[in-house]
Amino acid sequence: MEETQSLLYKIKPLSDRLPSVKRPEGHVHFRTKMMWVVVILVLYFVMTNVYLYGLDRESMLDLFAQYRTIMAGASGSLLQLGIGPIVTASIIMQLFVGAKIIKLDLTKRDDKACYQSVLKLLVIVMIVFEAIPQVMGYLNPSDGLSSAIGGGWARALLVLQLFVGSYIIFMMDEVVSKWGIGSGISLFIAAGVAQQLFTGTFNWEMVEMGSTTVPGGTIPRALYYAFNLSPAEMAGGGYESIFLGSPNPVIALIGTLVIFFIVAYLESTRIELPLSHGNARGARGRYPIKLLYASNIPVILMSALLAIVSMVALLLYTNPTLSSIPLIGGNSCIGYFDTSSGSTAAAGGLAWYLSAPSGLTDWLMPILDPTNYGDGIHGTIQHLARVAIYFTVMVMGSILFAKFWVETTNLGPEAVANQIQKSGMQMPGFRRDPRVLKRVLERYIPTITIMSGAIVGALAAFADMVGTTGNASGTGVLLTVGILIHFYEAMGREQMMEMNPMMRGFFGGE
Repeated sequence: MEETQSLLYKIKPLSDRLPSVKRPEGHVHFRTKMMWVVVILVLYFVMTNVYLYGLDRESMLDLFAQYRTIMAGASGSLLQLGIGPIVTASIIMQLFVGAKIIKLDLTKRDDKACYQSVLKLLVIVMIVFEAIPQVMGYLNPSDGLSSAIGGGWARALLVLQLFVGSYIIFMMDEVVSKWGIGSGISLFIAAGVAQQLFTGTFNWEMVEMGSTTVPGGTIPRALYYAFNLSPAEMAGGGYESIFLGSPNPVIALIGTLVIFFIVAYLESTRIELPLSHGNARGARGRYPIKLLYASNIPVILMSALLAIVSMVALLLYTNPTLSSIPLIGGNSCIGYFDTSSGSTAAAGGLAWYLSAPSGLTDWLMPILDPTNYGDGIHGTIQHLARVAIYFTVMVMGSILFAKFWVETTNLGPEAVANQIQKSGMQMPGFRRDPRVLKRVLERYIPTITIMSGAIVGALAAFADMVGTTGNASGTGVLLTVGILIHFYEAMGREQMMEMNPMMRGFFGGE
């Protein structure tokens, strides 16, 4: 244990020199926290509209187009990489800690500080790892910039801009976590998805749909069809266009609303363990164990992992250098991509089976009506296999990450028992001993953790298969609903701590 720690502590002085956000020394008032949340949110939207200087936007390909809502960024902007490097670094660190490759006890202050410090350095590594491949083949500098400073320096300038933007969003996440409410990563995801949902539902800008031009939003298009098409035209294809036609069909809006209500209901489902105060007679409370105990973090991590798999497969198939690697380079079995239309979604191979279906027209309609909806490549068995594989991978992966997340964020039975004990509370009818509390909590938390991961993974996969308005992805909608509910609950806790300072110790406040 000491040897493993000594290696990380040797890296810590280097990572401590990196710019970081100082943690507040005392309690931060609720109004101040809300102010920082609003400021960071405004800054995030500003950065999504600051495009990379010298980028040839007409020839660019977005490697993360399928997962853009989960990456919480904007294509071609300073936030091209979004939260990808942060989440990827977190996955690596959690896997290493969970598998005991890195033997850190995150309940100890020094070990947790070391973990956070090394994580910052790993985030920088992942920024470079994700930025360079994109600039080398998919984010091309403009001819003007290349002729002015040279092609190599032009690409270096793009990498530098991606690095600065990604590190700023990492710092913004720290500001929200330390000075605001909740998590910055969650806030950015919810903001981006909410924007897409609103635009997809109410956008009245005209778009091409087949041989006609119609409003792009779900509601404006339905009204346009209702007022401009005759009953015979509606029966001849109008209803099918409204309910299934891309973009933003009505079935996607219905799917979005269904997911919203399901998640809202599940978030309110919980087991409440009775607690009483050891010193204050009559003071009683409850410790809630939610059905979605691991929150939405497992889905974020799983989606980020699938995004990396898609990116690597795309690079191996289309990059001139990587595609020449024997066996794996240019191998259509790993992933086949047709980028002639600007799409970076897998069209075949293993990457296609691991990619999220984009609504019913991507898998169900090709099975029911292959003539009008089929791609001419995949048959019924392949579409069914894709749905089954994607659903299984999302569920099993979310369970795995749920277990790692609970153990590495002090939500396990032992950590919760110690937290309850330190707050002065105890379970009526049981001896005041954290080991007794731990045994009671072990009856619930491990099982709830597995159920939580399986439910959020299944909901995310189901939402992706049904489709969502605004092309926000089902996973994005699931995350946004959960994030908004958690943010509302966090605001309630902050207000409670503001009114009753004694509650800060129980909720982990200063």
